[in-house]
Amino acid sequence: MSPTPTLAVDRLVREIQQQHTAQQPAADVQQNIVPLPALARKALEKEVVKPEGTGEEILLQGFNWDSWKQPGGWYNHVRSRAEEFGQLGFTAVWLPPPTQSVSKQGYMPGDLYNLDSEYGKEADLINCIRTLQGAGLKVIGDTVLNHRCAQHQDEHGVWNKYGGRLDWDSRAIVGDDPNFRGRGNRSSGEHFAAAPNIDHTQDFVKRDLQEWLAWLRTHAGFDGWRLDYVRGFAGSHVKDYMEASCPQFAVGEYWDALAYEWDGTPSPNQDAHRQRTVNWIKAAGGLSTAFDITLKGIMHAVFERCEYWRLRDGEGRPAGLLGFWPSRTVTFLENHDTGSSQGHWRFPGHAVEQGYAYILTHPGTPCVFWDHLADQRLRDTIARLIAARRRAGIHCRSKITILRAERDMYAAEVEGKEGKTLLMKIGPGDFSPDGSKWTIADCGQNWGVWERKQ
Repeated sequence: MSPTPTLAVDRLVREIQQQHTAQQPAADVQQNIVPLPALARKALEKEVVKPEGTGEEILLQGFNWDSWKQPGGWYNHVRSRAEEFGQLGFTAVWLPPPTQSVSKQGYMPGDLYNLDSEYGKEADLINCIRTLQGAGLKVIGDTVLNHRCAQHQDEHGVWNKYGGRLDWDSRAIVGDDPNFRGRGNRSSGEHFAAAPNIDHTQDFVKRDLQEWLAWLRTHAGFDGWRLDYVRGFAGSHVKDYMEASCPQFAVGEYWDALAYEWDGTPSPNQDAHRQRTVNWIKAAGGLSTAFDITLKGIMHAVFERCEYWRLRDGEGRPAGLLGFWPSRTVTFLENHDTGSSQGHWRFPGHAVEQGYAYILTHPGTPCVFWDHLADQRLRDTIARLIAARRRAGIHCRSKITILRAERDMYAAEVEGKEGKTLLMKIGPGDFSPDGSKWTIADCGQNWGVWERKQ
């Protein structure tokens, strides 16, 4: 039997699992806890962590996999479009990793205090942040805390000695990392094979990273964080980092494999998958939201197989993390890994408008991918949907009533503020709301959005 298209849906997750399977630690791994004085964070003392921001955030991923190639620098390009993003209705922009990195894209960080990267110089970054904030936008920094590339080799030729301001030695690397001869403790998560995995139980590591995050907030000016590869270390460490840096928005990338049937089709019940993400959020003290990987996988099946019934779970709630904990959910269709030039898990092209009609009318915090603004028609559709969301006052905790979830159609009412409500429908099936109560706000191929008449 030839493989179905859905077998490729979770390819990225399976590749990560194959590459990053944790190894058993060596028997002589030692405990190397090094106590240090308490962290000084006076500049942030008056702030509190706001993981969901205002609760009405609309996030733009402000880059793709190849943005580092931009002539004149990516930061300067984004800065030149700050007013445009504000006018489109976005409230926050997620920028790429800001530090010096072995990889061009920034996900193999080295000297954490060196903010000169392939995206631009430190001054360009700070100017970009200030300009975006001047346009009324929060700026979210992409932080890689799981691993760090070393600048020097040890006597065995292993790259495990660090330079720069954080000149750690191999005690900073987990002891069960099979590649880098770490002298730290056992990892509290899954291994990332390409770089030394950091031991967050070491007091000097914890304090240094807390101080670095606080510095990024006070020096560079970031408002919050996107947390890369958080499956690599325990959520309890994330709690410590959030408390130290007081982000005004935070979202973690907890990437996990969905459940599949014997023939490669996604299982109808993905409760265990989304519960693992909930468990991570709870371990982080509820101080971060998470990308709804569960919902993305379900939406692939919905649009690839015309199975809109999947968008309602057995309890009548929305599918994905969105149905369990909407205020801690960031919904998305695509990002720099799944789409862009990598294309590990590309969203069904014929259904992108339907996907945005769903996430931009539903609770949670929607995130729009940079590449989707390049198509003028899609850009205009996204702008109109954002405007409808904002007019209705839809927020991350909005109440939702699913009206229909059938083979070829899904429809729901979503309550906003001040008695305002949106009604939406996606799918080729027929759906006609009461014209005496609803007026059409926008529509496209196989989707429509209505506003309740006042």
